Amino acid sequence: MNEDASRKRLGRGLAALIGEMDNPSASEQEVVRADRVVPIEFISPNPRNPRRSFAEDELGDLAQSIREHGIVQPVVVRPAAADGRFEIIAGERRWRAAQRAGLTEIPVIVRDVDDKAALELAIIENVQRSDLNPIEEARGYQQLMDEHSYTQADLGQVIGKSRSHVANTLRLLKLPSAVSDLIVDGSLTAGHARTLVNATDAASLAKRIVEQGLSVRQAEALAAAPDAEPTPGSAARKEKDADTLSLEKLLGDHIGMKVTISHKEKGGELRIAYRTLEQLDELCRLLQR
Repeated sequence: MNEDASRKRLGRGLAALIGEMDNPSASEQEVVRADRVVPIEFISPNPRNPRRSFAEDELGDLAQSIREHGIVQPVVVRPAAADGRFEIIAGERRWRAAQRAGLTEIPVIVRDVDDKAALELAIIENVQRSDLNPIEEARGYQQLMDEHSYTQADLGQVIGKSRSHVANTLRLLKLPSAVSDLIVDGSLTAGHARTLVNATDAASLAKRIVEQGLSVRQAEALAAAPDAEPTPGSAARKEKDADTLSLEKLLGDHIGMKVTISHKEKGGELRIAYRTLEQLDELCRLLQR
């Protein structure tokens, strides 16, 4: 079997493993129950994990849930040394929250895999759960390409995404750090950021997009003609008034997410940026109340 075929089969196997962890069937539940419980101090994070940011409020919420219900889904680890220590493959957020919750041991699934498979598993799990911000996702893809000679098509096979998604995500790595920071904190979407990849002064344009609350189409127009006068209805106020800023902070603090309010000639727009599916679920519950 050639290398490409082996890689595709590996990708499907890794995706299946993540599926097993998420939705164990009746026969698989016995395997999950048989997994060991490990002292929490015997587990270390993976320094190659593409996920770098862990929101404090999310960790606090998860820690509270763990105090009440325990860890529902085991952390996936691999042996790290002969002395019984392990390295996390997937589930670092659960491990961090468990420490906050005061747990002394946690349930684990042990998988004896190499560095390449461990990185693939970490990326697949985080992408499927929407836990990576676009910059972390792009860096994870680039890491697989640099260290394991993956092509964009290979990555699409392994992670279950289209080649165009992989290519568009990787383009974000061309942006300056000032723009990347806005993506990481949720101020700027990946769609907005991609319009700036070839812009001369991407950082200042990104700031204008955020301040003016521009749509992706308006951001494209701005990137094409930075010196053009804003069109009517483009919400071209340079600075927000104190009342608007205060309301954004009040709403953001209340729901625990970033809130942006943009006034237009008629009406306006309120945006709520969520970073994980859990945050989206919580937002839906708040709105239904």
